[in-house]
Amino acid sequence: MKRLISFIGAALLLVSSHAQKVSDRIESLLSSMSIEEKVGQMTQLTIDLVLKGQVYNPDNPATIDEEKLEKAILTYGVGSLLNTPSGLYITPEEWQGLIDAIQDKAAETRHQIPVLFGLDHVHGVSYIRNGTLFPQPLAMASTWNTSLVEEMSVVTAYESRAAGVPWSFSPAMDIGRNPVWPRLWESFGEDVLLNTEMGKAMVVGFQGDDMSDPYRIGACLKHFTGYGMPLSGKDRTPAWIPDRFLREYFLPQYQASIDAGALTIMVNSGEINGIPTHADKRLLTDILRGEMGFEGLVVSDWQDIHYLYDRHHVATSLKDAVRLAIEAGLDMSMTPTTYDFADLLVELVKEGTITEERIDLSVRRILHVKEKLGLFESTHKPFRDFPQFGDAQNKGLNLQAAKESIILTKNEDNILPISASSRLLVTGPTANTMRTLLGGWSTTWQGDQVDTHLSQYNTIAEAIVDKFGKANVTVMEEMENAPMLMSSARETDYIIYCLGETSYTEDQGNINDLGLPATELQNIQQLANTGKPIILIVTEGRPRIITEIEAISTAVLVGFYPGTYGGDAIASILIGETNPSGRMPITYPRYVNSLTPYDHKGTEDRVVDRSGNSFDPLYPFGYGLSYTTYAYNDMSTDKTTYEKDDNIHLKLTVSNEGEMAGMETVSVFVRDVKASITPPVRRLRAFRKINLAPGTTEEISFDIPVRDLAFVGLDNEWVVEAGQFIIMVGDLFTVIEVAD
Repeated sequence: MKRLISFIGAALLLVSSHAQKVSDRIESLLSSMSIEEKVGQMTQLTIDLVLKGQVYNPDNPATIDEEKLEKAILTYGVGSLLNTPSGLYITPEEWQGLIDAIQDKAAETRHQIPVLFGLDHVHGVSYIRNGTLFPQPLAMASTWNTSLVEEMSVVTAYESRAAGVPWSFSPAMDIGRNPVWPRLWESFGEDVLLNTEMGKAMVVGFQGDDMSDPYRIGACLKHFTGYGMPLSGKDRTPAWIPDRFLREYFLPQYQASIDAGALTIMVNSGEINGIPTHADKRLLTDILRGEMGFEGLVVSDWQDIHYLYDRHHVATSLKDAVRLAIEAGLDMSMTPTTYDFADLLVELVKEGTITEERIDLSVRRILHVKEKLGLFESTHKPFRDFPQFGDAQNKGLNLQAAKESIILTKNEDNILPISASSRLLVTGPTANTMRTLLGGWSTTWQGDQVDTHLSQYNTIAEAIVDKFGKANVTVMEEMENAPMLMSSARETDYIIYCLGETSYTEDQGNINDLGLPATELQNIQQLANTGKPIILIVTEGRPRIITEIEAISTAVLVGFYPGTYGGDAIASILIGETNPSGRMPITYPRYVNSLTPYDHKGTEDRVVDRSGNSFDPLYPFGYGLSYTTYAYNDMSTDKTTYEKDDNIHLKLTVSNEGEMAGMETVSVFVRDVKASITPPVRRLRAFRKINLAPGTTEEISFDIPVRDLAFVGLDNEWVVEAGQFIIMVGDLFTVIEVAD
């Protein structure tokens, strides 16, 4: 075995390339700021603390409270604000009015340091009226199209800046390894490479080459790290992650986005191996800073410093919690509803527990972010300079993303697409709500107001009526009148049954069972008894168990919160205007307690007496059907034996043998035949989405560095070991050798 290069060594080589170029302006400010002013820069509050008015009443909208604003900005020198005014959904002009008032107050301070304002623009401009809300990240991962993700992020940055918002708390970079987790839909799925490529695309789209560009914003990678594998599946609960697994599965995607220039990082709200991440110096300083070379701003999540004391119980007091977090490596505290953090940190510095040099380190990073975003020069451009805000081109991109995100998982006898003259019954609990298309962070935190706020868009039922015509479609609330529903079912050609989840996020999305209510199976079984084909539409944020329902359905479409145009995309696929091209970004389980990911070990994929294969998902990772047929042929590599510094040049042909144009994702999986650490049965090592006209063939090539076949070995360092590797693409495979 020959060591490739240690993760520590590789990261240390990167430190110089990530180091901040601190300006004279920043050093001059630091030299003249008081302790209180410096600590103010490290304090982040929710915008509610500077507002007055009935914030839930659009007829009496929230406005700036001058006295509260002066306390925040003039007295405490607060460096950052976040959030929407308690869920109020307002226009970009109204946002600019609020943020302008905040920035004008900051201009009255001694040093005139602008305020850094951030919002959770996870899938578009979540809180800005008339803006663009794309499919959620898990749905974008279902497209397997990194170009779409980058374009989406460019639009999000543009529309964010139109409201005066320069910072987004996204992308969420932790792989979702527990499908029960209520924030799975905010991730890019279960795979390291898919997360890496999608995350990089979002960072590049947000930040561009120059973050001071008035149409770009700063990215915030979250939640560093291990957030996506809580043992219980519940939000903000403990994870148990061996160091080897942490380094191989939970750090690489962060490293890639750090290398791409990600400006800020948010910390995991949970704990790993018994250590709350907000108090984990090894993770936040030794690894993130020392090994991975990150020099940007690290911000807490909501109230998490307080939680070190009153939830995790590792701090003896709130003051001790502040000490732990600062010593661990935190730069900014999302307090966010009190001034406790600022008061206590000033005390800690003045008594000598925390040094001023340590404070300077964080303030320097914060000021650097503000400078990189161009806030010292200008906090916003007037809204008239954003003529493309929410325009037709952005809507077209949104619709395209929705179409590519929908996954066709079953199509018996090619029942889909169906003719425009078909008689349809549309029913089921998610047929007529936007909540099942949008998910959380959609006009409000929980996405619970989208049916009101986004009523101009089509639900699934409305989109089907638009596409097939009112005369051909009957829409009925599920079992609102059972005899009438059954009568309609018997008179129709197809039953479109819609189920899944409505919107949620964080603790509000915690569940005890991935299964759906038993009544859903009963309802759909009654409809199936009519003998009419059932087309199942599943829209959700995580893979709820549909095994029994799927078995009695003729066709199935799955969408992981496909956005404002999700209903239109589904209707377009049903009628055949769009050829589905979505692919699973997760392993979709068949059983409630069988939650094994695709890159499992061989012991998890063996035949067991009486129960068949122990790994038997309903839909595998990367799975998805099309209305056309693709054939893979002529796969070859440029040689059979490689040195560890070589690239594997792989090529093959892909043909569209059907009669409809389509988009196909070509995925390259590799299996390490023998290794010192038990190898997974396969790992995704490359992918590309292509567009093929009917009857055409395209040659596809990949250059895969042999170093990409590395894993974290016995000594917790990255290594490529000599031996055989099986390369698999579709139903093709070839074997290569890596020399010692």
